[in-house]
Amino acid sequence: MKSRAKIIAVLALIELLSACSDHKPVGKKVSTTAVKPQTQASRTPYYFPPPIGQRTKEDILQIYGSYATNKLKPYFSKAKVSYPPREVIFIALKQEMKLELWARDSGEFQFIRNYDVQAASGVSGPKLRQGDKQVPEGIYRIEGLNPNSHYHLSMKINYPNEFDLFHAWQEGRSKPGSDIFIHGDAVSIGCLAMGDETIEELFVLTAQVGVENVKVVIAPHDPRIYSLQADANLPAWTTELYAMISREIKALTPRVNSAKAGL
Repeated sequence: MKSRAKIIAVLALIELLSACSDHKPVGKKVSTTAVKPQTQASRTPYYFPPPIGQRTKEDILQIYGSYATNKLKPYFSKAKVSYPPREVIFIALKQEMKLELWARDSGEFQFIRNYDVQAASGVSGPKLRQGDKQVPEGIYRIEGLNPNSHYHLSMKINYPNEFDLFHAWQEGRSKPGSDIFIHGDAVSIGCLAMGDETIEELFVLTAQVGVENVKVVIAPHDPRIYSLQADANLPAWTTELYAMISREIKALTPRVNSAKAGL
């Protein structure tokens, strides 16, 4: 186990030093004019945020916090989950181009709502290397929140995680890729692009819950509809990965019928 941990640590360092990135943002014009906080009642009628590059998580909460919270609360109320919840799971389904929001305060996770993924490059199958433009598949955590993203706002997931690094080492892949985000806008080269309004909600929710209490599960398709099967051209370990993903998703309570939920 010690040698495996060393291998993973070395590979992680190589990734950091090589600055390999599948997330090369295209610059946008930065507005330095005042914005009106999107709240129903604000003590300060206008807020002058710092320019992009200097914004903090607190700046984003000041601008979008109340507005995003007011949009989310009715869904949580319908699911009988308090807001903000104790834990959150995002389930991303590549084929369906959907991202489901699940949450709980106590007891079992409850389905809150789903969102349309605006763009996600690649095909079914895990991400293997830098530049393959694949959205990864697996069970991840949020590493950090970026209030200064060129894609409005973004949340970085911890790809490559320990599972990804171990199998990259086994197969001699020194550059499995990095810098995978859930972000705004509607373009993707390996990330999940959610659109600007949606990322405001997801960013605010994650900031309020705490990144340590958020899990991200990315699947090639919904295993509750039909089972995940690894194609012959995928690595042998994909079968193990798909079993892990399926267990995570199927452990959730049965999904609420979206028509009933008014989604």
